[in-house]
Amino acid sequence: MTSLDVVVLAKFVPNPSGLPPEIGSAFALTRAEPNAGLDPSDEPGIELAVRLVEAHGGSVTVVSVGPERAVTALWRALAFGADAAVLVSDPALAGADVLATATVLAEAIRRSPFDLVIAGVESSDGGTGTMPLALAELLDLPAATFARRVDIEGGVLTIERQTASGFDLVECALAALVSLTAAAAAPRYPSLRETIQAKKKPFERLSLADLGLKADDVRATQCVSAIEIAPEKEAGELVEDGDEAPQRIVRLLEEAKVL
Repeated sequence: MTSLDVVVLAKFVPNPSGLPPEIGSAFALTRAEPNAGLDPSDEPGIELAVRLVEAHGGSVTVVSVGPERAVTALWRALAFGADAAVLVSDPALAGADVLATATVLAEAIRRSPFDLVIAGVESSDGGTGTMPLALAELLDLPAATFARRVDIEGGVLTIERQTASGFDLVECALAALVSLTAAAAAPRYPSLRETIQAKKKPFERLSLADLGLKADDVRATQCVSAIEIAPEKEAGELVEDGDEAPQRIVRLLEEAKVL
């Protein structure tokens, strides 16, 4: 393989600072926040893509689904070093769930040849962590997930997959999808010159019709029916009598049906 065509997913989120997103009417996320922008969880993916292309040659295309305001997030991705951007925006996508979003992303990505799709593990607003796997299934790609380190050699993708006890070494042939943890790559900070030049790079806007999709094809199959505040955690029990403690622990475990 002489070069790589890399696609990176990027999301426009209400609160890039990491604050919990505001829930508006009909339990929908409020994306009109003045500070809305590129999800920080997508920045390592953009950085990794740029590094891979710097090492192997090729191109980096950032793809997003969102409102027209999402152009600001993609301009930032272009300032990080991506070569081109694609934004799919359509009124019918308001309130889209994971499957609908993955369907649209799959159609947008299929339009051009690619070797690797890079995603964050999960977005900072929705936080489901299921979108990369749904997209891999729709694109019929192997999914290498939770990668803290990524290497490509001879058309083979190798990752260190983060686990609770360390990491697993996972290999698969390209084309593939990989989801990254924050440890995979520390993003660079774009200069003023790079930020200005970002708006001059290729930027394609698409609607559902451009992808051959209809509103019924992306109708949400899930919705939020209610939101309740989680109860505050009760204070723990302190057993000061050392002789009584073992028996009390056993009784608590029995009550929890652990024993």
